[in-house]
Amino acid sequence: MKKLCKYIIAFAGLTTGQAVLAASGDSMMLESGDFVGYSFWLISMALAAATVFFLMESLRMGGKWATSLTVSALVTFIAAFHYFYMREVWVSTGNTPTDFRYIDWLLTVPLLMIEFYLILSAITKVAGGVFWRLLIGTLVMLIPGYMGEAGYMNATLGFAIGMLGWAFILYEIFAGEASRVAASAAPPAVQKSYNLMKWTVTIGWAIYPIGYFFGYLAGGTDMGTLNIVYNLADVLNKIAFGLFIWYAANEEMADA
Repeated sequence: MKKLCKYIIAFAGLTTGQAVLAASGDSMMLESGDFVGYSFWLISMALAAATVFFLMESLRMGGKWATSLTVSALVTFIAAFHYFYMREVWVSTGNTPTDFRYIDWLLTVPLLMIEFYLILSAITKVAGGVFWRLLIGTLVMLIPGYMGEAGYMNATLGFAIGMLGWAFILYEIFAGEASRVAASAAPPAVQKSYNLMKWTVTIGWAIYPIGYFFGYLAGGTDMGTLNIVYNLADVLNKIAFGLFIWYAANEEMADA
């Protein structure tokens, strides 16, 4: 086990180091007062640290919670790698890294939604329909949003379809089958984590459509401020989301 842990830490350090090297060079020097660039750097390192933490905890706990914690590690790892490159785009060009953000979201947001299914599956039998509804809902939310922001379709239409996908997700986790399973079968610690996760999807995710609206439908907004807000939102929506799952796993195992 100790040897395996060393390999995991070495792998995480190697891949993170490669991302740092890819994002290095004279053109990549942060200028004094570039708070947007600082936010990209700080959050990329926080995501990398969270990856190691979730991997180590998945090994320590093992069993039925290993998959949920490993998926949390995948989310933060994918996001950390993208953040190094988003920092490169910002520092080099001063442009918002829209394409990188959506590539990140297309990979990490479905994984976050699947976490609802995984934490419930760790404590009871859950129908596969929950998995597929949450997965499809995220794709309906994200793909039209990207097409609207990137100019492949009307921005208003992309926004409207994306909001329908988000509403579908909220229905499932608040009033759908996933919610009913959590209320009837989950122990208190899992119910608490489930509630924190669903409110994260409600409040934390609201930052993104608000940014979309002001950036593309309401005459535009300051891109620097918007990037800082998006970056801070990812701390809640990725790292804290994983910590809620870790709390449920830790408490449930302690009570077992």
